[in-house]
This record gives sequence, structure tokens and C-alpha cells, in this order.
Amino acid sequence: MGNTAPAITAHLRRTWPGFALDAALDLPGHGITALFGASGSGKTTLLRAIAGLDRRTTGRLAVGGETWQDADRGVFVPAWRRPVGFVFQDADLFGHLDVRGNLAFGARRAGIADPDRRIDEVAARLGLEALLERRPGTLSGGERRRAAIARALLVEPRLLLMDEPLTGLDDRSRHEIMPWLEQLHHETRAPILYVSHALDEVARLADHLVVLEAGTVTASGPLVETLAALDRPPGLGEEAGVVLEAVLGERDATWHLARFDFAGGRLWLPDTGRPSGAAVRARILARDVSLALSPPAASSILNVLPGVVEDVAPDTHPALALVRVRVGPSCLVARVSRRSTAQLDLVAGREVWAQVKAAALVG
Repeated sequence: MGNTAPAITAHLRRTWPGFALDAALDLPGHGITALFGASGSGKTTLLRAIAGLDRRTTGRLAVGGETWQDADRGVFVPAWRRPVGFVFQDADLFGHLDVRGNLAFGARRAGIADPDRRIDEVAARLGLEALLERRPGTLSGGERRRAAIARALLVEPRLLLMDEPLTGLDDRSRHEIMPWLEQLHHETRAPILYVSHALDEVARLADHLVVLEAGTVTASGPLVETLAALDRPPGLGEEAGVVLEAVLGERDATWHLARFDFAGGRLWLPDTGRPSGAAVRARILARDVSLALSPPAASSILNVLPGVVEDVAPDTHPALALVRVRVGPSCLVARVSRRSTAQLDLVAGREVWAQVKAAALVG
């Protein structure tokens, strides 16, 4: 996807009574970077700081080699001069205007030349052509969010910021908007910073993962590698696990299964109807992986993969451990009891068989 050198460099600080943001990051200039963490971890604070919406934030921010903020040099580019598109949790559309009117208002404020043409382009990109004459009150939650995203894209931003765009939507609306977000991911050249506390969204959309806790960055790196890291675990608790990228191979119509071919092995998963050859992701939780020293016989578990233990680390409870297993060039993470790690002598270099009890296609 082009140059992988960091294109967003930020070291931003903001302090309130009882809370301090102190985040140092080097982020790629393409794809989706997810800012993940529990409520109150500082995700939205960091996003607003990058947008320039809080003048009391100190530190330094550079995007694409251009300095937007540097407290030591007295540089602060105001929010209205930063080429940023911002999608808030609330779609925040004007109820007295139709969708075209909302987009036109944004186009006028941005000083866009030939706004009608640009509005039609963005509307087509997000499937809004049939909705342009409707008012926000008549739209579904997913349609309102798409209109808000269209407004953010009108300015052709160099950076797109999305603050939990699926929060507050019902399952139907979330299902409706997700394909548009995936399309945006593949078509938009500008990097996207995507705030979420839902790991299923992150697993489906993100290329890079930043985990925030109490205002500090506890993990940052490519999604697949960061989720599998035990030396700097992202503290996911019950959601600990990995994401594997692969293609769908053959399909077993008799048993409604599809083969998931990834670097290092294959898994049989429930057939979701996607065509053979489709690029997909699967999320495998640590709690759904067990380990054995020999291939199990007469087991109900379809997916058994040979691997080698790479690392063992404490889990969130003292009775448990996380074990990272190398399967070819890929990794799985298993949650097992510490008693089992001792009885099976699960140490680095031990050959094992990983039994995958469940996996979910997420993208």
C-alpha cells in the first residue's frame, strides 16, 4: 500500500483533574488506524486534539511532513485550517435541511468550487443518490451516518477522523453501514483514525491498532501483530485472541462449510456464502483454542493445526496463562490454565497441536 514510513507523528498532552492524556504515536499514512480502549481511556480526547478542537492540548503533531502543532515553537494550526474530515458519534445533521442541503452547507463552509458536482460524486460513492431530497428525520440510523461521512469527505481531507461512527445504531443499521466503511477503507487515499471500544469493528476494519488506557498508549502496531503480542499485550481480557487474513478456498455444500486458507494452514468454517477466492479475515479468541501434545483422536473439533510454542505470559487471572503458538508464519493465542502449562511443559520450542473450537469471519 505504498510508503510505510510514519506519516502521522503525535506527542500530545492534556490534563484535567483526575485524568491526563499523554500519547506518543507514529502512525502510517494509509489505511485505518483504530484507537481502541474502554470508555474514559482518552480515545475521543486524542481525536479532538488531532483535529485541533482543544487549544489547551500541548505537544507536537505533524501530518504528512507538515507541522500542525508544536508548543515549543508556538505553532498551532487552528481546526478550521486543518484539512481534516470529522465524523462525530452523533450524525449532527440539520433537521430542517434535506441531505443535499446538509451537504451543500458543508461545501459552502469549506469553500468548495463546483459544489453540486462534488456533492453528486460523494453521494454516489456512499449510495446516497436516492436520499438527497429526504430530511434526516426520515432516514435510518445507518443512512444518517452515511450522510455524515459524505459531509466529511466533501473537503477531500488529508486525514479522516471517525469517533465511534457505529455507536447508538441497532444491529440492522450497523450491518447496513459496515460494507460502506469497508469500501471507504479501500477507496480513500487519506488515512483514517477510527475510534471504537468494539473489538469486532476493529478486527474487521483496521490495519493498525492503538490501545489506550488511562490516557496512555499501552500498545501500537499492525493489527495482526499487535493482537498476537504477549510481551506488550493490549489487555483485552475475554476478547484476547488473533485475527488471521486469508482467502476462501473450496466449499463443502454437504455440510455447509467453507475452507479458510491462511499463511500456515487452513480452517473449516461455516459457509457464509462468500465466493471462493474472496479475501477474508477470521477472528479467533484465545478462549476458543486448546492445546495438545499429540493430535487428538475421535474429536468433535474440526480444526487441529500443528504448531510450536513461542511464548507464554500471565493472563488477567493468576490461574490462567496465554500461550502464543506459531503456525507457519502465522500465530494463534490460546488461553490455558497455569496448571496445564506445567503439566504439558508448555515452553518456547515445544511442538503442540492447536485445536480451534470456534472462529468467526469478520471481514
